[in-house]
This record gives sequence, C-alpha cells and structure tokens, in this order.
Amino acid sequence: MLLLLAACTAPTDAPLDKDTAVAVDSGEADTDSAVDTDTDTDSAVDTDSAVDTDTAPVDTGPATWRSELYPEDWTPDFTADDGHFLHDFSYAGYHAGEVALPTAAPGAAFDVTAYGADVTGASDSTAAIQAAIAAASAAASTDGAAVVDFPAGIFRVDGLISISTSGVVLRGAGSTATFVYFTKTTGVDYAAHLTFQGAIAQGADHLLAADGVSRSHDVQLADVSGVAVGDSVAIGWTITDDFIDEHGMTGTWVSFNGDWKTIFRRTVTGIDPGTNTVTLDVPLRYPTQVRDGASLRVESGYLTECGLEGMALSNASDWDAAWATNQVHVALLSQVQDCWVRDVVSWESPYPTDARGKHLMSSGVEVLDSRRVTIADTVMENAIHRGSGGNGYLFEISRSNEVLTVDSTARAGRHNFIQNWDFGTSGCVWLRTTSEDSRAYFADWDPVGYAAYSEFHHSLAMANLIDQSAATDGWQAVNRQDESSGAGHSATQTVWWNLTGGGYLRSLQVGDGYVVGTDDVDLHVDPDEADFFFSGEGTAPEDWTEGIGEAATLEPASLYEDQLARRIGP
Repeated sequence: MLLLLAACTAPTDAPLDKDTAVAVDSGEADTDSAVDTDTDTDSAVDTDSAVDTDTAPVDTGPATWRSELYPEDWTPDFTADDGHFLHDFSYAGYHAGEVALPTAAPGAAFDVTAYGADVTGASDSTAAIQAAIAAASAAASTDGAAVVDFPAGIFRVDGLISISTSGVVLRGAGSTATFVYFTKTTGVDYAAHLTFQGAIAQGADHLLAADGVSRSHDVQLADVSGVAVGDSVAIGWTITDDFIDEHGMTGTWVSFNGDWKTIFRRTVTGIDPGTNTVTLDVPLRYPTQVRDGASLRVESGYLTECGLEGMALSNASDWDAAWATNQVHVALLSQVQDCWVRDVVSWESPYPTDARGKHLMSSGVEVLDSRRVTIADTVMENAIHRGSGGNGYLFEISRSNEVLTVDSTARAGRHNFIQNWDFGTSGCVWLRTTSEDSRAYFADWDPVGYAAYSEFHHSLAMANLIDQSAATDGWQAVNRQDESSGAGHSATQTVWWNLTGGGYLRSLQVGDGYVVGTDDVDLHVDPDEADFFFSGEGTAPEDWTEGIGEAATLEPASLYEDQLARRIGP
C-alpha cells in the first residue's frame, strides 16, 4: 500500500519568462405562544391551499463526471476512437509508489553533535557533519542503511556537504526544529551546498531490432547477451537530423545534435531469448526508433535508499553575492534511484546582512539524471537571484524519470516547478502542489520584474502529469523557440488534471497535450498564439480540453492516485 504524505491572478497579457437544507429547531415549544389557539369559524383563510402537495425534487448538488479518456473500466491500453489516450502515470515516486517512504530509522544513527557540530550555529559545523556522514557511510556499506541525526538546533555550514554512499539518510528533528544554513558564496556556480551524488556508468549498446512502441513494456533487441533480469538500463537514441526534422525543429534543436541521449530509465523484469525481447518495469513513453540508433545500455552506479528529511535549509547570501553567481541549489539529488526528500523547508537564516528576507541564493531542490524519487511535504521559497541564466528554480527536474513531487509548495521563485535542460524527462508527477508568485527580474536593480510560471523549459519532456494542483501564477508547456539554447518544443503528451488556483495555463504541446478539469484558470490552447518569447508554431492540432470550469466535480480528483490503486490495489 502506498503511503501518500498527506492570490493574485496573472494578467492575461503578461509576457512569458524569457528563460523562460432546512434547519430543525429541536428545542421545547414556547407555551406562551403568540399564536391564537381559538378556532375562528369565520376564518377568511382559503382551505383550498395553493401549495403544491407534489414532492419537489431534492437538490443533491452537481453530479460528478469522468473524462472520456478515463472511463470507469480504464486500463493502461485504453485508446479513444479518435486516437487520444492517457499514459499510466502510477509509476512515479519512491519504488514506483509500491512502498511507503521509510518512517523508522533505517539502521544505526550517528549524531552530528557527537562529532563536534555546534548546535547553536555560532561556529562552522562542516567538518563535524561530514565526519558523521563518513561514519554513517561506513555503516551503510556494511549494514545497508544508516542515519545521520541532526538534533533540534541551528547548524552553520561554511563548506559543502556531500553524500556518495547508498543507504545514508540525513534526518533532522523536524522542519520547525532543525535549522541548517550555508554561507559559502564562491565556487558554487552550477553546484549545490548539499549533494547526494551517484556515479552512473553505462555499458555497451544493445541495438533495438524493431521500433519500440509507446505504452509497451517490451523492446526487441538484436542481441540480449549481457542483459539480465534486475538490471538497471537506459533506453535512448541519437538526436538525428531526421528526428529533429520530424518535430519541425531544424535550426532550433541545435545543442544536442548527433548525441545519444538517455530518454528512459528502467529495470529489466523479463527476457525472452527466443525473440530477444526485453520486458521493462515501466512502459515506454514515446516511439523509440531504429532509425535513430535506438538502443539499450545496462547501467550501474545509482545511489539508492538515501533520504533528506525533517529540517529547514537556507543558502541565502548578501544580495550582490547572490546576483554574482548562477544556478546555486541548496540541495541536489544526482544519479539517484529510490530516494526521497520529506518535510524540508527553506528559511531566513541569520547569516546574510543584506538578504532582504530571502531564503535562497538562487534555487532550491534539484533532481538530475535520476528515477523514482519522491519529494513530499516540502516548501521552497524566496529566492534572491531570479534573473536569466537558469536562476530561481525552486523545484527542478532534469533528465529524470518518474519523479513524484507531492503536497509541496513553491513560492517566489522565477520558475517555481520546472523541467529543465536537455532531453530525457518523462513520467514525472506533480500532485497537490501549489505554485505562487513566480516572477522574473531583469537584474538585481529591477524592482518590478515580469510574470513567470511553473513550466516545461527544455526539449520534449514526455508524458508528465500535473495533478490536483493549484497555481496562482501559472503553468505552461509551449514551443520556446530559440530560448535557452534552442529549447523548442518543450512537452508532449503531458496532462493537466484538476488544475485550480486562478493562474494562467498555456498548453501548446507538440503532438498531443491534455487539459482535463480546471477551475478559475485562464486557459490558452490556441496554436496561433505567440509572443516574443514563445510560440504555438508546430503544435496544431489544439490540445485536448475537457471539463473546463468543472474541476470540483471531476472523478477521480487525482489521476495518479486512482491509477496507482488500479495497478497495485488501494
């Protein structure tokens, strides 16, 4: 059973971010009633009452409705008569949603104060924390798991913290009790103050012998030698001229031409040597073509069973220092599998003298080159650097599959929730998330800025789901044209399901895109819509829309949770 952890309106002409019953009285009757109890035999009252004695129908409220694409007997292979369908998104999250996040301490605990960490925050605790991590890593290497405990208090970190051993969990006393702040401002561009880092290595190509079919669990290889059940594998292809032309992106998709890209991260669950067919745990999300040199590569080196939980983090610096750096995350999970972040918030640390109430230098939590990660009950907000150059991304996912972000809030970033950079993001779910006050700024001197949104930011994110979420600012998937080094078409087959909050929604996806159930959302799906920063060019026909203004009665309220219950039980 899965254990799920439980307003300003964007102007319609806002420019796009260039980065881009009846009550019954049960009391006693009043014996001194003013009602005349004497019967007036000459009463002028008409005994032929005009009241209709027929029973009026009772208003039981609005009926629920279901999407045409999600009937009660839906199965993952359901396709409507017109060819539209919804992917099975239920594989997102820690262990594909089949296992609850750990709650008990998994293994021996190592208290950072036993290694000299200062609980008052007055002195640097970097070395002490890293020593506790080293001890926990040694224990995890032997026993499979260990915990680095941060008691209640404030911890100052003047350096960087890293974890590179599977099974290590950093656990505080709770996000309102344990506070950690980072002070390093140099040498942190394109890095993070706290990093979980795997070391993925890929084996030789096993070329596909036939095109892989979207929504299929099977791929047929030319040769299955060297592939075994249980292997982690990458399925990918080369970004060929034919692939680029097929999507109308010639001259736009220029950053990765000729490169083989990991598109899907999977586990082998079966092999048929007779047909050289490999069965995967999660279905393909897109056609996988022999034409493009599609192949399977065995992978190793993912960091697994690591967690970050129960603490408040800040890496805010003085204003000028933050604006002088780029893409500084407070926490990074890179090349990980079956890991999690839970009950983590940002906070206003005591370190900077000129942070102006902000929590983060630039960005919050990033998941990179990873799969099956859960981020739950987490709040990231108040970034200083919200300018161009990839800054102000509060929850960022890049080149990762089946990441679940649930019951989490992003506030006052540039792009609060974002898929960013390169091909290879698919099957990710944002469930019961809230996005507020996304805004971009031209520079540190800009006091006004311009509207920005949570969005798909780079090339061809496939089959993702924004589910039962709210945005007072907005969400979008568009053709970003030449922005961000030629992002072009940013999404396909992505679904907004039960979106509310009063914000903007632009769904201009290449191929098919879906908007099912909205309430108080400014919706834009016209492929002819464009401005200086984005375009609907090449996104016709118009994305599927259904139940606009009727989110409150959409059944089920959450697509992900219903699909998960169908796959593994309630």
